[in-house]
Amino acid sequence: MSVVRHLSSDGKELTIAIHGKFDFGIVQEFRRAYSSLGDQKPTVYVDLRQTEYLDSSALGMLLNMRKAISDHVKGIHIINCSAEVSNILDISRFDKLFVIE
Repeated sequence: MSVVRHLSSDGKELTIAIHGKFDFGIVQEFRRAYSSLGDQKPTVYVDLRQTEYLDSSALGMLLNMRKAISDHVKGIHIINCSAEVSNILDISRFDKLFVIE
């Protein structure tokens, strides 16, 4: 599985981990990962620690996620980026839309 979803026991943190390539091939898995948020208005963490590749469709999926859930979460953080992925996010100015750690 390329997308792993983990909602904390108190419902306050949702972590979506991407393993391998983050591209259009995982669009349905990615959507399912954030489709059910619960009632706590969690903080969402997109963990890219094991992401080896990110393309323009992944950027689009992140933007679509933000649009779909921004009113239902406390914040969206992109965490554990490699230098290459971090560079792509910087060039795309995603630091203006997400908290990047």
